[in-house]
Amino acid sequence: MNKKELRTKYKSLRSQLSEEEVDNLSLAIANRLLQLPIWDKTYCHIFLPILKQKEINTEFIMNILQGKDKHVVVSKSNFESNTLEHFLLTDSTTLKINEWGIPEPIDGIPIPENKLEIIFIPLLAYDKNGNRVGYGKGFYDRFLAKCNPDTIKIGLSFFTAEEEIIGIQPSDIRLDLCVTPEETYDFKN
Repeated sequence: MNKKELRTKYKSLRSQLSEEEVDNLSLAIANRLLQLPIWDKTYCHIFLPILKQKEINTEFIMNILQGKDKHVVVSKSNFESNTLEHFLLTDSTTLKINEWGIPEPIDGIPIPENKLEIIFIPLLAYDKNGNRVGYGKGFYDRFLAKCNPDTIKIGLSFFTAEEEIIGIQPSDIRLDLCVTPEETYDFKN
């Protein structure tokens, strides 16, 4: 399937999930993450979910990260340049939901991309080669291109991998791993 077809398919599949299913599947993903050999890292970037899109509830993952004394970093979108700015999430960080339904920090302590060691990545679909499909604006591809080559890129999904995504571009950045409630895909090996 091509990216457009996959966006339609997975938006539809997610829309059929109840809030309880989203939470249960999100908790299963968070528990599966505990099995990964990533917990020696310090700076972890995570997305805050768009609730109306039934994205993964990352609150469970944030609780794990904070419980392990990790520095949690979240983004603010710039829709003029389709880029992201990154801020340390602290007790004093004020979040506001933007017009697209994305919770974002109003301000805070900026964190450069080269400090990030792990990035948890939202997606609609992904394939068995680690290619991903998001909403199509390229925010994450531009962001990931600025990160260190050894930054661990972890996709999070409720669903299994597609065989292949048709129409992958050279600017599309592949995942290292993708974690679902049932399975962890490793694309590095």
